[in-house]
Amino acid sequence: MLLWLAVGVVLAVALVAWRSARQTAKRVDQLTQMVWALRYQHGELRIQVERSQPPQNPDTGAAAPQAGQGGRMPDGFVSLSSLKQK
Repeated sequence: MLLWLAVGVVLAVALVAWRSARQTAKRVDQLTQMVWALRYQHGELRIQVERSQPPQNPDTGAAAPQAGQGGRMPDGFVSLSSLKQK
């Protein structure tokens, strides 16, 4: 009888540990997705800030002259169709 009681207690502890591990795994998955979403948003916002401000000349602290076509800042994205046309 004592053996069956011990087996029952061990099974109950194992079920509680298994449930806790599943909840922890779900939480880790959620946090991982949130981290990647924040990294993506950070990159998008960084690009928006870089496009909205002229680049600074590190020597003088003044705005550097804009290079490119018609004084336009170069984009970070180059489409494949534009590369094929050249």
